[in-house]
Amino acid sequence: MLKHRVIPCLLLRNRGLVKTLRFKDPRYVGDPINIVRIFNEKEVDELMVLDIMASKVPCEPDYEMIERIASECFMPLCYGGGVRTVEQARRLFALGVEKICLQTAALYDISIITELADRFGSQAVVVSIDIKRNWRGLPQLYASASGKTLRRHWLDYLHSAVSAGAGEVLLNSVDRDGTMSGMDLDLIRRATTDLSVPLVAVGGVGSLADIKAATDAGASAVAAGAFFVFHGPHRAVLISYPRYQELEDLWKQ
Repeated sequence: MLKHRVIPCLLLRNRGLVKTLRFKDPRYVGDPINIVRIFNEKEVDELMVLDIMASKVPCEPDYEMIERIASECFMPLCYGGGVRTVEQARRLFALGVEKICLQTAALYDISIITELADRFGSQAVVVSIDIKRNWRGLPQLYASASGKTLRRHWLDYLHSAVSAGAGEVLLNSVDRDGTMSGMDLDLIRRATTDLSVPLVAVGGVGSLADIKAATDAGASAVAAGAFFVFHGPHRAVLISYPRYQELEDLWKQ
């Protein structure tokens, strides 16, 4: 068993998978079902699917599409996007989803975290925290649905979300999203200080060394999008995932 999880993070938009660059310019990368099948063959041990439109519209989660994805997955599936109520979460778990990822609903009413954790257990509740640095380089809490930064201090919010019952934190660097330029290690170090639950870092992975650097900085797991769907200098779409031995060797170094 690997010391750390390495998780493909797929972005769903209008029933297609896309990849963004700094949360903008979504580029179509393929059919969700086909890509899930490829990750099955590559023996990925966990998958994350985030619907980037559901909270913007806003609309209900696309239950039909999520059911198709969950039925194809050989691995545990975490879903995020448009989840605002316990009933919506119940329907998603019934479809085969194992974790629910919250952002927009929790930003506006943190009690939704507690409601889901009380009903389904903290291990099933992930809170997504997006961070965008301002012109002075200071990290700020970012709401992806509105595309705006928020005044609340991001570390205060992170610890409030954990206190409310989140069993895991997904920490995303908006500025590194899709760039494959390396992860924001300072952000990871600050977030994991005194954090009592696992942290999944995402944003900027461009190599296995970046994954190792993130776990060295304190991340329990690393998620990536562009690194698993693009190949070469022209970013041709090619689904890939490291071999188990490569990942095992990574943490022996």
